[in-house]
Amino acid sequence: MAGVEIEALIRQLSKLPGLGPRSARRIALALIKRKETLLDPLVQTLGTAAAAVKVCQTCGNFDSCDPCSICADARRDGSVICVVEDVADLWALERTAAFRGRYHVTGGLLSPLDGIGPQDLKLDRLIGRAKAPEVREVIMALSATVDGQTTAHYIAERLQGTDTTVSGLAHGMPIGGELDYLDDGTISAALRARRPV
Repeated sequence: MAGVEIEALIRQLSKLPGLGPRSARRIALALIKRKETLLDPLVQTLGTAAAAVKVCQTCGNFDSCDPCSICADARRDGSVICVVEDVADLWALERTAAFRGRYHVTGGLLSPLDGIGPQDLKLDRLIGRAKAPEVREVIMALSATVDGQTTAHYIAERLQGTDTTVSGLAHGMPIGGELDYLDDGTISAALRARRPV
């Protein structure tokens, strides 16, 4: 059996998303077998990242500077804020290069059953940003779940009476999707969001 240090490495790796004990064991073995080319550089990179990465106090993104490079970019459209639940969602939108505005990461969704209220998320900061005179639109890019819709509704209510438009992402058929493989909710949303061809 493996030593205490190796077992500790496997336990830590298995805590990563998508990795179970078997995958963690295989990764640990690969790292140990290639210590000089894999393990040592990984340890150095992890230390550098841990020391350098900050949370942007404006939007909640991760970057090595605060404000983050997106918030600091004068070429971005400051009149539009896209609200996302997690930094992974922000990164997914950035990969498309389709959005050139600013972001706001809530850090979660409202969930009364789990005891998560507005005070537990970064919603007051968002409302303050959205009420700024230059902001014309807030796009809700939250999940199409009950908690996601509850959060979007709460934000929209808080922005009533302002000049800020609140919009949401369209939901429905993915590009290349086949009806037979889609769930009923996706098909229903696609029908409601239909548009002229």
